[in-house]
Amino acid sequence: MKKISTKIWVFVLATVAVTVLFMYGLTNFLYERLYVKDAENSMIEIGEKLSKMYTGGKVTDELIDNVDRYNTYANVNVFAVRNPRELSACVPFDIDYDTLIGPDERHELLKGNIITKQGYEKRFDRQVISVVIPLVDEKRLEGILYLYFPLEKITELASKEVVFLICSAIVFLILISFIIFKGIRVIMKPLQSLQYAAKEMAQGHYQTRVMSTSKDEIGQLAQTFNEMAQAIEEEDQRQRQFLENVSHELRTPISYIKGYGETLLTSNTSEQERNDQLALIVREAGRMEKLTNELLQLSRTTEQKETLQLYPLPLSETIREVVHMLEGRAKQADITIHTNLDDHVIVNADELRMKQILINLLENAIRYSNEGTSIYVRSYEVENQACIEVEDHGIGIPEQDLPHIMERFYRVNKARSRADGGSGLGLSIVQQLVTAHGGRVQIESVLNEGTTIRIFLPLMEEMEE
Repeated sequence: MKKISTKIWVFVLATVAVTVLFMYGLTNFLYERLYVKDAENSMIEIGEKLSKMYTGGKVTDELIDNVDRYNTYANVNVFAVRNPRELSACVPFDIDYDTLIGPDERHELLKGNIITKQGYEKRFDRQVISVVIPLVDEKRLEGILYLYFPLEKITELASKEVVFLICSAIVFLILISFIIFKGIRVIMKPLQSLQYAAKEMAQGHYQTRVMSTSKDEIGQLAQTFNEMAQAIEEEDQRQRQFLENVSHELRTPISYIKGYGETLLTSNTSEQERNDQLALIVREAGRMEKLTNELLQLSRTTEQKETLQLYPLPLSETIREVVHMLEGRAKQADITIHTNLDDHVIVNADELRMKQILINLLENAIRYSNEGTSIYVRSYEVENQACIEVEDHGIGIPEQDLPHIMERFYRVNKARSRADGGSGLGLSIVQQLVTAHGGRVQIESVLNEGTTIRIFLPLMEEMEE
C-alpha cells in the first residue's frame, strides 16, 4: 500500500501536468481565435475598402496602380489583377492556381463572396493567410484583389520574453516543489504521530496522547484520538479497580469459609461452637452468592433493554408487595415504613426488575436509617412522568460523595464493615435498570439528616380507541 505522501505527490504532479496541457491548449486556442482571426478580419476589411474603387467594367490600370501604391505602405500585401493567373508574377512564391481558385471557389467569387485561404509556405517557413476579393460586373469576374499575410509563430510573438518565461517557469517549479515538499511534511507530521500513538495504544500504553494545535480536520482527528485514548484509559482504570474490588470483596468470605472449614475438620469443638461456625460459613456463602448475582446483573448492561419484559404495571401494587416483603427486616431495626401511593399511576415496566429496584432502594434505606425513625415510600405523577420516592432519616450522604454514589463498589463510609455496609453495587444496579426502562434517578441528601431518592419513569401511553 502506498504512503499517503506518495499519493499526494502523484496528485500534485498529475495536477501540474494537466495544468501544462491545459495552458498549451489554451495558448493555441487564443492564437487561432485572437491573432489569426484578427489578421483575417483586418485583411477582409482592407480588401473591401479597396474594392470600392472598382466601379464596374474592365479593371483599369489606374485601379491596379492605386492598389500598388497602397501596397507600399500597408502592413499586408495586396495586389489587383485582371486574371488570377497573373498572380504568379506578382507574389514572391509559387501559387497553385487550381488550388487557389478551383471551380467551387470561382462559383463563390461570381456570387460576390470573399474567399479566405490558410496554408504553409516554404519560402516564408510559416503559415500564410490569404484573402481573395472578387471584382464582379454583371455576373462576370473582371478581376480580383489578392491579399496575403505571413502569420507569425507563437514563439516569434513571444521571442523577446521566451527566455525570461522559461527561466521563470523553472524557478517557479523549483519553488513550488519545495513548498509542496515542506507542506507535505507538515501535513504528514501529525498523521505520523497518530500512527505512532495508535501502535502505542495497541501495546497497552493507554496514557499515550497526540500533540496537535491545528484546528483543521487532522487537528480534530488528533483531538478525537486523545478523547478516545482518555476514555480507554479511564475504562481500563475502572476495570482494574473493579477487579481489585471484586477480589477484595470475595477475599473476606472465602477466608472465613476456608478458616472455619479447616477448624471444623482439624479440631474437636463443642456442638454449639460447631453450629456457630457452620452458621458463619453459610452466612459468608450467602454473601458470596449475592455478590455473584449482583456482578452478573451488572455484566448485562448492554443486553438489559433486550431482556426486559414490558407490560402495563400498576406501581402501587408492586410497591406494596415489596414493602410487605421488607417490613419484617424494618421492624427488627426498629424502623417504620409508611406509604402514600397513587393507584392511578401505571407504567410499562418489567415487574421483576421493578421489584429489584425497589428492594435495593428499601434495603439501603433500612441499612442506613437510624433506629426509631421512619421510611416514607410515595408514588405520584409529575410532569407526565411516574415518580417513585423513597425517603429515609438516617446518616445521609456527604455532598462531595453524591456525584460518585452510583459508581460500582463505592462506599461513603470506608470504615464500615462489609457485613453492615453492603457490597456497594445496589445503586449501580438501580441506575442501570432505571436507565433500561427509559427513566432517570435523582438523589438528594443531607448529612446526618437523611436521603431522598426519586425514580422517574415514563407513564404508560394510552391506547388509541
